[in-house]
Amino acid sequence: MPIQPGLYQHYKGPQYRVFSVARHSETEEEVVFYQALYGDYGFWVRPLSMFLESVEVDGEQVPRFALVQAEESLFTRP
Repeated sequence: MPIQPGLYQHYKGPQYRVFSVARHSETEEEVVFYQALYGDYGFWVRPLSMFLESVEVDGEQVPRFALVQAEESLFTRP
């Protein structure tokens, strides 16, 4: 898996729990399955390429999501 399951911080501040990378059923694009750790604690998917990209903040490139703490995956492969 290209990213580790665990706790991530978005560059705007909120934290999220990443569970796994999955594939879109029609395009086979890899997407990240994660949960917001605020508000309604909603579940989200985002294209892996977008999850891993950097964004510009005050003229500096920073990761969109940064790993805070790795966790063991809830999903296992046989």
